[in-house]
Amino acid sequence: MFDLIPWSERRDLVSFRREVDRLFDRFFEGWPFGRSATDEGWIPAMDVSETSKELVAKVEAPGMDPKDIEISIKGDTLTVRGERKQEKEEKDENFHRIERRYGSFSRTVRLPSEIDPDKVKAVYKNGVLKISMPKVKAETVKKIEVKAA
Repeated sequence: MFDLIPWSERRDLVSFRREVDRLFDRFFEGWPFGRSATDEGWIPAMDVSETSKELVAKVEAPGMDPKDIEISIKGDTLTVRGERKQEKEEKDENFHRIERRYGSFSRTVRLPSEIDPDKVKAVYKNGVLKISMPKVKAETVKKIEVKAA
């Protein structure tokens, strides 16, 4: 269905859904049967952009050790997996609210261009994982003249 909706309107639908989710979260906040931060896992936000020479994926993963992140490329898909581990709690500490999410995650996205997997580079800095993926040189297109018989 999303293939039939223009990109700008698709963003509006996503924005509307997030706002409705926030509305329900606020409504049930504090209720005995409301959702808590520990009910769900977490999924880091990811941006994928393209230049003439490469694709760049930026993944927000604050508080993670780069050793806990795994990146793989198979065909035209990029997969980023990892685990954000929870810090040990103090015995005398009483929590009133826990909103930070912990645990394993996996993000898989289809890449819009063919890339060279041997030249992919990943750098983790200030909580953001930047994955640079050089494109495979585009083959030149040869036009063939159609002759009338």
